[in-house]
Amino acid sequence: MKGVILAAGVSARLRPLTDSTPKCLLPIGGETILGRTLMNLSESGIEEIVIVTGYLAPQLRGYVFQKFPHLRVKFIHNDIYAATNNIYSLWLAKEEVLREGMLLLDSDIIFDGKILGILLNSGQADCLAVKTGAVLGEEEIKVAVDGRGRILEISKDVPPSQAIGESIGIEKFSPATLNSLFAVIDRKILIEKNVNQFYEAAFQEVIDLGGDIYAVDIGRLKAIEIDTVEDIRAAETEILPYLPPLKL
Repeated sequence: MKGVILAAGVSARLRPLTDSTPKCLLPIGGETILGRTLMNLSESGIEEIVIVTGYLAPQLRGYVFQKFPHLRVKFIHNDIYAATNNIYSLWLAKEEVLREGMLLLDSDIIFDGKILGILLNSGQADCLAVKTGAVLGEEEIKVAVDGRGRILEISKDVPPSQAIGESIGIEKFSPATLNSLFAVIDRKILIEKNVNQFYEAAFQEVIDLGGDIYAVDIGRLKAIEIDTVEDIRAAETEILPYLPPLKL
């Protein structure tokens, strides 16, 4: 199984912090967001990693080569990152993961590395990490499930009253489901020319076609998506103090 990190975006909401630095390279609590993610993947036994770059890609590649020379990392560049969303960046990684399975991560999450172990050892071939118990609003990717934990709906539009929680942006997919997923994404991009969606729209189509993707509750483990300066402050005060020490 390969790890795939999507790191192409401009992150305009964090300007001026991201005027000259990719969001995933912002230092928070003494370490970059990407550095924490790569350390977590390595600790979880993921030996091959694909990073899809875009905005300020040379800076990102240079950081990885200098800080993590021991990791097996392949870079794929999204040339049209400014006009596309993460579904297109995921599509670019297709040939790297189809036959092996994938642990997919957004590049802007600060999270407890034990979450990866929970997904990898969940017993479900296809699943994603869900944070329950928080107040949900319009911005969160919300998840509704059936009595077995199978996802019925995943999007920002799920009514909070019907959602069990928020998808934190970490997913595990088997080769069989990746074939179905990329068939959907191929159609969206190659035929419909729809390159500006969130990848959850493709997840939803796979589910609607009968695919089984399960929600895995991360319990009390901490995770936060970094989109704003307020998120950075929350990470520093509410997340980092509760994370295990980094193994540099």
